[in-house]
Amino acid sequence: MPADVVDTATRSRMMAGIRGKNTKPELVIRKGLHAAGFRYRLHDRKLPGRPDIVLPRYQAAVFIHGCFWHGHDCSLFKWPQSRQEFWEVKILGNRARDETAIEKLDAAGWRVLVIWECALKGPGRIGTENIIKMAGDWLRSEERRRDIRGN
Repeated sequence: MPADVVDTATRSRMMAGIRGKNTKPELVIRKGLHAAGFRYRLHDRKLPGRPDIVLPRYQAAVFIHGCFWHGHDCSLFKWPQSRQEFWEVKILGNRARDETAIEKLDAAGWRVLVIWECALKGPGRIGTENIIKMAGDWLRSEERRRDIRGN
């Protein structure tokens, strides 16, 4: 197991600085949807999982997931080598909460779109314009659930 390249206090400070909302990927998607004419609310506490973007007109909730934090099966995710038990509990817990929130939203009649970080960056990225077009097409459709991910 390789040692961390920074000391424990620095790593702790770095991890504490990671935001849960208003992340860069979220801001990029919000800006693109707004420019495409979609109007939305943010982080609606009344809905399960507090979706990042809520479009009541389309009865749609959008989650923008970081591939690491949600354990996505893509090139941006790999299991940490240190504190493996901690990270397994953390990431699998996030996945379980995601599924529960999506099931509750579906049961309440909401449609759900998940946009993965790998669609925006990394070797498989598909680009912001493509993501916004795909999201817009989905919003105008009758489709209940979709994931947008990198290639």
